[in-house]
Amino acid sequence: MAKILYLGDNHPAATSSHRAKALERLGHSVDIQDVHKVVAAQLDSPLLHAIHYRTGFRLLQGKITKWLTALLQKNSAYDVVWVDSGELLSPASLDVLKGLRCPIVLYNLDDPTGKRDGRRFDVLLKALPMYDLVAVVRKESEEECRQLHAKRVLRVLRSYDEVAHKPFDSIDDIPASFRSEVVFIGTWMRHEKRDDFMMELLRQGVPLSIWGSRWSKSPHWETLKSSYRGGNLSGREYVAAIQGSKICLGLLSKGNRDLHTQRSLEVPFAGGLFCAERTSEHQEIYEEGKEAVFWADAAECATICKKLLSDDALRESIRLAGMRKVRAIGVGNEDICRKILAEVNIR
Repeated sequence: MAKILYLGDNHPAATSSHRAKALERLGHSVDIQDVHKVVAAQLDSPLLHAIHYRTGFRLLQGKITKWLTALLQKNSAYDVVWVDSGELLSPASLDVLKGLRCPIVLYNLDDPTGKRDGRRFDVLLKALPMYDLVAVVRKESEEECRQLHAKRVLRVLRSYDEVAHKPFDSIDDIPASFRSEVVFIGTWMRHEKRDDFMMELLRQGVPLSIWGSRWSKSPHWETLKSSYRGGNLSGREYVAAIQGSKICLGLLSKGNRDLHTQRSLEVPFAGGLFCAERTSEHQEIYEEGKEAVFWADAAECATICKKLLSDDALRESIRLAGMRKVRAIGVGNEDICRKILAEVNIR
C-alpha cells in the first residue's frame, strides 16, 4: 500500500476529509496537510479573503511555497501526492512537489475552467500541465483541462462516503426534529433563485422543510421562515435529515454547470428518495420514476411531491431502488479513490 501526501481541507465535515479517510480505509498511509491553515490569518478575514479570492490567491504564494519546502525537508518519502481542490497551489508549489519524484494527482470538485468564480482558480490553471493526473467531475472541465495542456484527465462521478453518509439502522433512531415530508438541504444563493423555487412549492401546498445557511437574506424570508428548520447540517444530523424525510430535493448550481451534485449520490445512499432536476446525467445514473424522480420546474416538482406523499408504497419502492442502484454503480469515495490511484499505477 502507498504512503500518500494529501494536501486538502481536513475539517471533519469537508468532503476532502472524507476522501482522505477513504484512502486510509483502503489501507494507505495518509499524511493530510491543510494548505488553507498555512494562510488562515489571511483567509479567515472577510476583507482579506475577498481580496485574495479576486486576485487568484497569487499574493499568498510565497508563504505557501516556503511552507511546502519546509514540509518536504522533514519528510520526502511519499509514493503519491493527492491535491484536493488545488486553488492555492501555483506552479512554484508544483515545482517543490516534483522533487518527491512521485505521481502528483489533482482532484477538483468545483468548476475551475468555468466563469462563475472569476479569477479564483488562476494559479491552479497555470499549474495544470504539471500534474500527472487531473480528475474532474464535468464533461466540460474534462475537455477544457485538456485544452489547457493537462497531461492526463479523468472524469469521474461525484461520490458519497461509505461511513459519513451511512444510513441509520432504523428510522426509529432518527430524532423527530429531523423528520419531514419534503426537505431541501442547501444554502440560499442570490443568483440561483432557490427561494423562488421554494415559494412556488409552498404556493402549490407542498409541506416543505429547509435546512441551510443564509436563507434569512432572501427577499421572501417572511414567507419562507415558517418552513426553515435551521442552519447547515453535517455528520449524522445531515444523514438524519435526509433519511428522516419522505422526499429529499436536489437543486443544481447553474453557475457551476452542474448536471449532478454530491447530493445526487449522497441522498439515495443515506436512505432518502431523490427528487431532482431532470438532466442527462441524472437520467444516466437513475431510471426515472423507478430509482429517483425528476422535474423540469417547480410546478412539476410540486405535482410529483404531492403524488408521492399520497402513495406510501410507490414512494418506498423508489427509495429502496435508488439505494440499491447507487451502491451498485461504484460511486463511493473508496471506489472513486481506488479508480484515481489506479490511473497512476498505485494499488
